[in-house]
Amino acid sequence: MNLNGILIGSEDPQRLTVYYTRLFGEPGWAGGDFVGWQLGNGYVTVGPHDRVQGRNPHPGRLIWNLETPDVHGEFERLKAAGATVVQEPYQPGEAPEGWIATFSDPDDNYFQLVSPMV
Repeated sequence: MNLNGILIGSEDPQRLTVYYTRLFGEPGWAGGDFVGWQLGNGYVTVGPHDRVQGRNPHPGRLIWNLETPDVHGEFERLKAAGATVVQEPYQPGEAPEGWIATFSDPDDNYFQLVSPMV
């Protein structure tokens, strides 16, 4: 198996499209009400979902990760682009050689920058 992407459903996908475009640039593709960005080998896609309403009441339930060898540099770049910071870069106790930084989108979905897993 190969996880190739994540679909973020929203009551207001246009708001998420504006947000992620500020962070990742223009979407690489669009089809109907859906848009997506290729990040590495996978895709982040945003679109409408009729069972999603309002903000995520449990933002920590599902967190998607972006791996980068430069967590601090990418953190500063995303923060400057308007990313909502949940947690600045920190070293988790179980993996002190790595770094994690957490962000939230306008629907309160969490995503993280993480150091490569060795």
